[in-house]
Amino acid sequence: MANYDLTPRIAPNLDRHLVFPLLEFLQERQLYADEDILKAKIELLNNTNMVDYAMDIHKSLYHTDDVPQDMVERRVEVVGRLKALEEAATPLVSFLQNPNAVQELRADKQYNLQMLNERYQIGPEQIESFATPLNQVQSRIWLMHWSLFIFFNHDNGRTQIIDLFNQDKYLNAIQTNAPHLLRYLATSFIVNKRRRPQFKDFIKVIQQEQYSHEDPITEFLACIYVNYDFDAAQKKMKECEERVLAEKLNLNYDEAERWIVNLIRTSKLDAKIDSELGTVIMEPNHPNVYEQLIDHTKALSGRTYKLVSQLLEHSQGQTAR
Repeated sequence: MANYDLTPRIAPNLDRHLVFPLLEFLQERQLYADEDILKAKIELLNNTNMVDYAMDIHKSLYHTDDVPQDMVERRVEVVGRLKALEEAATPLVSFLQNPNAVQELRADKQYNLQMLNERYQIGPEQIESFATPLNQVQSRIWLMHWSLFIFFNHDNGRTQIIDLFNQDKYLNAIQTNAPHLLRYLATSFIVNKRRRPQFKDFIKVIQQEQYSHEDPITEFLACIYVNYDFDAAQKKMKECEERVLAEKLNLNYDEAERWIVNLIRTSKLDAKIDSELGTVIMEPNHPNVYEQLIDHTKALSGRTYKLVSQLLEHSQGQTAR
């Protein structure tokens, strides 16, 4: 089961304090030795300001009430630094907490920089670091990782995660730097019947990534919808039993047959079940050239409108200067 642990992939995209719930989960599931988990927690805390927590873990790990002197000195340093940072961030925090002030922002970048500097004492160095395309992509990746804690603990989370992750700019970020997030998006699609129209496009992403990223859940979907290999899908189903789909896919024979029938019906696949042989007979569906053309151009109108709007907005900003 540890082979499919995504913690090493997810942790670099999280704030350190968000990694602790993951370590707690691994400790509860006993995937690793308790001593290794405690050492990982201390190592994770070394470069953070959570000195008090580090002291508590040190006491638990070494069964002592004493802590190293460097931790005591570190705590004094942290308290002083936090006070300094709080004072430095006060102008920006006060601005963001003021709805009337935020409404003063315009599409004109130069106007915003000048206004923020003159009226709110917020300098360009506090803003420019977030403006590059690379930082925007990284910010989206961080947001998606952080949002997992919310989406999978919310009643409507599996619908909301599809609405966010399946947007072009977020899906591009996933394919570029975080393909492991496809596991969570795939899980949400499988257990969610409200987003079936988007599922077809997501399968194309699975098809594109099936040779560059290995995961039992995405491979399960690829076996059914791309390769039409139900024997391989059954093997992947067993692997998924150890993952988040266990409750959905751990079926007996009759339940599995009903599940596959519903899958064929809702997906409009050209297939039928031979109950005597226990097999699925499937005819691959090859779209003709007209269907492929329509499929590739169906979003062209919306993207063109968006591009024109951005160009007009940019030209208006240039004129205002």
